[in-house]
Amino acid sequence: MNNLTNENLKYLDYVKSTDPVVIDQGIRDIIRGVNLSIMAMGIGLARIKSERLYLKLGFKNMFSYIKHICEETKAEFGTMYNYLNIGVTYLKHKDDLEKIGFCENDGPTKLPYLKRALTFEPKEVVFENIKNMSKNEFADYAKSGNPGKNGNMELSEIRGNTVYFDGIKAIIVNKNLSKWETNFIMKAANVLFKARKRRGVIVAVHLRNSKEANLFAIEAERIRAEIQGRRE
Repeated sequence: MNNLTNENLKYLDYVKSTDPVVIDQGIRDIIRGVNLSIMAMGIGLARIKSERLYLKLGFKNMFSYIKHICEETKAEFGTMYNYLNIGVTYLKHKDDLEKIGFCENDGPTKLPYLKRALTFEPKEVVFENIKNMSKNEFADYAKSGNPGKNGNMELSEIRGNTVYFDGIKAIIVNKNLSKWETNFIMKAANVLFKARKRRGVIVAVHLRNSKEANLFAIEAERIRAEIQGRRE
């Protein structure tokens, strides 16, 4: 791990530590805002996972470790898994990322899209783009191979009680409905059109109350992360 970080990451000393407790404390410090670094968070989590350091910290698997961190620090479970993905991707392509001088300021949140981009473009082109493109541009490029196409254009828009999809009236909410019902429909429409924009799939689950919804959301994030992680 001596060459783990380049000149842009020298301040992340805890990431290079061989002591899992030091890495764990560094992750907690970032969550609490002592050192706001997505890159450091991701690399720390990736090391905890790849070297199975969670065992030395008293946890049986990575899920248990992240769940404990979230409960203790009030961090979002899905966000933590996203940081983990960022770190795993960074370590996997560390040499190429260091060659282009990729650092925190270049946008670590682009990293989860790197694998997909590498499936259809030469490596040199992809790494030039991840360095120079904005997150939205690179995400669109990774999904379509056509940078900038619809990258900054929202397909859906809410105007009063009407939802427009790609500039066309799609949903008109009856004004006689209550404010709660209107908001419910608008939120559902927003999810629908976001999934359409990303060419995704929606799975509808009916739950009885907000408590069940909160519990379900945590498990859903875990399951989704596990399923998507199998592609790595």
